Formats: sequence, structure tokens, C-alpha cells
Amino acid sequence: MSTHPAQIKIPATYMRGGTSKGVFFKLTDLPAAAQQPGAVRDAILLRVIGSPDPYGKQIDGMGGATSSTSKSVILAKSSKPDHDVDYLFGQVSIDKPFVDWSGNCGNLSAAVGPFAISNGLVGTARVPQNGIATIRIWQVNIQKTIIAHVPITNGAVQETGDFELDGVTFPAAEVQLEFLDPADEGEGDGGGAMFPTGNLVDDLVVPGVGTFKATMINAGIPTVFVNAKDIGYTGTELQDAINGDAKALAMFETIRAHGAMRMGLIKSLDEAATRQHTPKVAFVAPPTSYTASSGKSVQATDIDLCVRALSMGKLHHAMMGTAAVAIGTAAAIPGTLVNLAAGGGTRPAVRFGHPSGTLRVGAEATQENGEWVVKKAVMSRSARVLMEGNVRIPPVSGL
Repeated sequence: MSTHPAQIKIPATYMRGGTSKGVFFKLTDLPAAAQQPGAVRDAILLRVIGSPDPYGKQIDGMGGATSSTSKSVILAKSSKPDHDVDYLFGQVSIDKPFVDWSGNCGNLSAAVGPFAISNGLVGTARVPQNGIATIRIWQVNIQKTIIAHVPITNGAVQETGDFELDGVTFPAAEVQLEFLDPADEGEGDGGGAMFPTGNLVDDLVVPGVGTFKATMINAGIPTVFVNAKDIGYTGTELQDAINGDAKALAMFETIRAHGAMRMGLIKSLDEAATRQHTPKVAFVAPPTSYTASSGKSVQATDIDLCVRALSMGKLHHAMMGTAAVAIGTAAAIPGTLVNLAAGGGTRPAVRFGHPSGTLRVGAEATQENGEWVVKKAVMSRSARVLMEGNVRIPPVSGL
């Protein structure tokens, strides 16, 4: 007779949102011990995704061996007034045994509204028979509101359509997202200010790398922007140019750690290793023509600037949704490195080039009492269900 326990099964949905995909759970479908934060919940998500994996492949789990595909989402009816759904995001490390809860995923935000509607988390009175359902999402990680405009056909979420998103092969239905008050995450010595150092541009001193200009912003997700040319790049690089270069990746991680210190997100450089999801590091350059990873030609005349960003230690294949919010917000504020790369001046929206193509993001920035304030950032993504049913995992400690 076998002494090995049977696998447990947990209802789940595998979804793509924007240029990411992840495993979505209803909070009430998780085992009781995992319905609150803690070691049991983290252990379950790690096992579901297939981490930690020293091979870096996540063969024994649902993860896809990239930061864009090593993600988990837990959703519940909202406990917050005037909101429909509470959205908690967990970025699952690929090679280390931890789940990073320090930030949001802007891409998967596009899938939250569709999942919530389809899984009974939104009252039927809030969903039209045909038209657009406006879903009010409370983003638990960063304590912010996201508004998702979800297309509805015959009372059900419409997933097919002709909206094309660079970085996603096939078209789908458009989901417009509004990130309300995207700045001021309430973290850091700057009291959670949009610019925690108090400056639009700082001289960032990075031992062993150099001293260069940086815009450090809390908007969408804490992000450190530097000029591509200051670190030896053009801003037109694709993944292979950086992800195969161990020395370059180490340099970016050093920049990220020192940026995190300056932003007040960590108190010692050692903490950066256990806070991989935030802040992000991105480098910007004026508009330059290049060939995207799909072979598509991106013309300098079609974009306002080039941006490349790293996520979980690797150059992202397109652009993280939260970093796109940071780009749009910084671009709207004259004098930031992002704004200057785009040509300066007032910019209510920008189209930027990323490794997979281009993306447009808008932001409304105003000055109040001498401080920059951004009421919302807006962009369009798409989302669809890839598979639904149950995930199965061997029992973990605590269950």
C-alpha cells in the first residue's frame, strides 16, 4: 500500500492578460489555510507555478519560465465600498522559494474584470446584456483603484475581437484600463510621494557602475529610469542582447538595488534580493527606428521614444503594464528623463517603442501647490481564458 498522499485539486483558471499570463483563483476556492496571507498560501502558489526550479524551466508547474508567465492572482468580492472585486497579485520567483507581493501586474489587471464577471464576483445589475461593463477593482497590493471597461455580448464577457497588442500574437477584444491616482504608493522615506527623492531627476551613484542621471518615480509601480546612452545602450535592444549577458544583468541589478535605496523602498542593499518585483529598472532613448522581435519594423516617426525595461532580473519581452503607467506618468511631467527622451514639453499621451513593438499610454498630470499630481493613466490591453478547471498539486506543509 502506497504511503504517498494523493494530489489535491484546487479550482483555477489560466488566463492571459495583456502580455502576461497567470493562474487565477477565487479566494474562497483556496484551501482554508491559504485563504489568508502566509507560508501555506505561498507554498501552494509556488507548487502550482512550479517553483523554485534550479533548471529555470518550471516544467513541473503552470509557469512559463519567464517573469511574464510566473504569476498568480487571488480574487474576491470586494470588501471596499464602491468596488466590485479585490485583486491580489503574487509574482512567483522562478528559481527561488518566494512569492513577491510588493506590487501590481498591470497586464493581468486586464483579466481581472473578465474573470470577476464570469465567476460571479460582480453583481448582475452591474453587467449589461450588451455593451461595456465598468468594473471597479481594488488593487490590494498597492491599495489603488483600477477601472476596467469590459465588453459584454449576450450577457457574457466578449473575448474575441480585432484589437491587436504588440507582444501578443493573436487579436482579441479590447479592455480599456484606467489606473486612478497611480502615484503615491505610500512607501518610502518620501512619504509615498510620486518622486520620493523630491526631484524629477537625480544623480544616482552606483558603485562599480558609475554616476548618472535617473528619474525615480512611484507611479503604477516604483521605477528607476535612466538614459540608455549613459549605460552603453541605444534603447533599441531586444531580449537576447541583454538576457544572455551575465555582466549586464548584474549591472542592472546593482542599479536597481541602489535605486531602491534612494527611493526608500529598502533599508539595506541586501533587501533587494528578496524584493525582486519592485522597483523596476528601465532605460529610455529618443525615437529610433529598429526591428522588433517579431520582425516588424518600428519607425522612429511612429513613436515618441524608445523604452526597455527589466522585470525579475531579465529584459522584458514587451512592457509591463505597471511600467507603462510609470512611463505615461513620467512622460506627462516636463523635465523627467522620460519626458525629455520624448522631446520635452506637455505630453498627455505617448507611444513608445518596446522590444515587441509599440504601445500607447496616456496620463493626466497637473500641478497642485507646486507638486505634480496625476489623476489617472489610461491604456488598452486584451484578455482571455486559456483554460479552466482545477490545478493539482501534491499536499504542502500546513494543509
